[in-house]
Amino acid sequence: MASKNREIIKLKSTESPYVYWTRKNKKQTTGRLELRKYDPVLRRHTLFKEAK
Repeated sequence: MASKNREIIKLKSTESPYVYWTRKNKKQTTGRLELRKYDPVLRRHTLFKEAK
């Protein structure tokens, strides 16, 4: 059974329209998530921020 604390979130690139989808534990991580991930549009690592 899936955990009720985890929610699917969208990580949007700050430099291109590319989007990653991931899960986040809302109880442990209450703030917005920011990760450096690979952007295939730009072919380099960029900052991805949690979007609504």
